[in-house]
Amino acid sequence: MTLLIQDAAHGLSVRAVLLPQKAPANAAFLTAYLAGPRVIPGLHAMWTGPEISCPVPPQHLAGADYAAALPPENATLHPQPGDVVLAYVPARVWGGNPDPIFDIGLFYGPGARMFFPIGWLPGSVVAQVLPEDRAALAEACTRIRRAGACEITFTLEA
Repeated sequence: MTLLIQDAAHGLSVRAVLLPQKAPANAAFLTAYLAGPRVIPGLHAMWTGPEISCPVPPQHLAGADYAAALPPENATLHPQPGDVVLAYVPARVWGGNPDPIFDIGLFYGPGARMFFPIGWLPGSVVAQVLPEDRAALAEACTRIRRAGACEITFTLEA
């Protein structure tokens, strides 16, 4: 299954291959969540380095059976360029936020780390951008970093 990741305003249009064999619960969450295209606000991460962070809005998950605790699978503390990492933080762990946090991270350069104000947090590499799309990912993410925020559309293709 292929994940199409787009932000027309910054020229982002890349494909990533989902990794259900390595991260089954996390891939199942993403597959259920992306039953239809989703637009998620994104911003350049401050703590993790070369990453566009796309926190799933809590209202997208209200009442969803699949929005449950996710185990670390295919876990990493140092994502590589092209990794799509799903991070899960339980409710009330980060600053007392009453909602659990599900964050889709798009890692585009070397030197990334899963370090946050709450400490080290393993994330699950749930997909990888195709090698031939990684240069375009880095270029678009650099434009997003300079611009600040963006809106990324995630679409699953069979």
